[in-house]
Amino acid sequence: MYTEKVMDHFMNPRNMGEIEGASGVGTVGNAKCGDIMRMYIQVENDIITDVKFKTFGCGAAVATSSAATELVKGKTVKEALTITNKSVVEALEGLPPVKVHCSLLAEEALHAALWDYAQKNNLKIEGLEAPKEDVHDHE
Repeated sequence: MYTEKVMDHFMNPRNMGEIEGASGVGTVGNAKCGDIMRMYIQVENDIITDVKFKTFGCGAAVATSSAATELVKGKTVKEALTITNKSVVEALEGLPPVKVHCSLLAEEALHAALWDYAQKNNLKIEGLEAPKEDVHDHE
């Protein structure tokens, strides 16, 4: 059902917590399943130097949050925008089809944190759109 990588990220999540005074914070949810993710990023000289998350949800939601933080740490803001739900699923070596929406939440939480960072710093980042309030399974 779940890959070893999913189970490892669920049992030993990386970068869990919050960043005081974060450069950007993004919160997204899925009303249908009840999962909520909040991602915090610290940006210095256009590099994401730290990233943390808090997730209320199932094991797959925790695992996708954890994997997404590992994918984004050390990347430039522009590079971080290229991280998609597919990148998260690949990093976890797969998710059951009914849990793919968790990877969508991870992507959207990251993009929401990047949006917050851009808004706080009066930046226009090509390809970055306002975050969705509710991330649906079919997207």
